[in-house]
Amino acid sequence: MLHIFLQRTLASVLLFIMVFTGSLLFAQVRFPDKSVRMIVPAPPASGPDALARLLATKLGDVWNQPVIIENVVGAGGVIGHDKGAKSAPDGYTILMGLIGPMSVSISLVQKMPYDPVKDLAPVTLLGTFANLLVVHPSVPVNNLRELIAYAKQNPGKVRYGHPGSGTSNHLSAEQFNMLAGLKVEGIPYKASSQMTTELLGGHIEMMFHNAPVVLPYVKSGAMKGIAITSGQRNHSAPEIPTLNEAGLPGYEVTSWYAMYAPSGTPSPIIQKLNTDIAKVLALPEIKAWFDSQAGQAGGGSPEALAAFQAAETIKWRTLIKAADIKAQ
Repeated sequence: MLHIFLQRTLASVLLFIMVFTGSLLFAQVRFPDKSVRMIVPAPPASGPDALARLLATKLGDVWNQPVIIENVVGAGGVIGHDKGAKSAPDGYTILMGLIGPMSVSISLVQKMPYDPVKDLAPVTLLGTFANLLVVHPSVPVNNLRELIAYAKQNPGKVRYGHPGSGTSNHLSAEQFNMLAGLKVEGIPYKASSQMTTELLGGHIEMMFHNAPVVLPYVKSGAMKGIAITSGQRNHSAPEIPTLNEAGLPGYEVTSWYAMYAPSGTPSPIIQKLNTDIAKVLALPEIKAWFDSQAGQAGGGSPEALAAFQAAETIKWRTLIKAADIKAQ
């Protein structure tokens, strides 16, 4: 009897292995066998859209199938993320997730239409991007320590601009306030281009903005570059220190993009998406794009992205509570 039981058990195990292996090979060989939709929760010609179109072209070459971009805007990206979360979990809809709707909005929006953790499956981190702290030339400082001292000695004379509550520009400034023990007032604008114009005109004294946007102004002398928000200096401006090394230990803020699929997407498909996107991120054309944006290409496993997202969510929840930040 024991012999028969062992035979049957062995047969069951072998059948399971054959079915699992067959499913995996099927996913590897047959996916995708039709076009793939990539939801981008940002408007055409934006940073996320530019990267998405590059990825779509290169992934289309790898898969020999078209990758169709669908821009879904509204509610700071929440609408697009919700559509991605509620799509069929078959791998044929993927979502470019953004820092705000994936790690910030959950602490600002009372009723989110989706759960960033339960409703979306991590695929891989696509890349990170730093902001640059700049001041108007009229501000009599040349480094971070001088800026902090000046702001403390002159309450109300230093204000920063930002393009909306919960944006990376806003969070960068509030992290600065918290770690420096300051209460620099934030002035909200409808668009980042508007706050840039205001700083150039001397109507605000400082701001945190995307490095490639403000570096030309720094090089021309129209702005002073004080420090960069990333954990390491950026190759685009290696002479500009990080906030961490310039006087605020522990400071690090980057915005990021990552790829997700609807929760329930089969694991073999998630793994194939991860592997193929990693190949594309390593291409010279993609690396050149990240260089042009003062960004850092991502990569890594789905598990690594899940851990990164969890850490980001805790980080911003803590800051939002401490700074009493409210959704606008």
